[in-house]
Amino acid sequence: MRNDTVIEEWARGRAARSANLWTDGAKLYSYGLVIGEGSGGTIFNHTTGGGSYFSQTTSCHVGLAMRLTPSANIITP
Repeated sequence: MRNDTVIEEWARGRAARSANLWTDGAKLYSYGLVIGEGSGGTIFNHTTGGGSYFSQTTSCHVGLAMRLTPSANIITP
């Protein structure tokens, strides 16, 4: 499954999985790190700019989630 599809399913409250990005429908995970919760309601900004960098791939996952769920609250952990 593609990463964008995983994020779309998260926003719908449904479980989905790709290689390193998955959701149980409520939380969105990148390599086991929670990067979102509330089925598209909140995104944790685990990027260099967000101040809590984890990895380049996680930064890409966070950026994609922000683009696909523009109404989400962005939290700087």
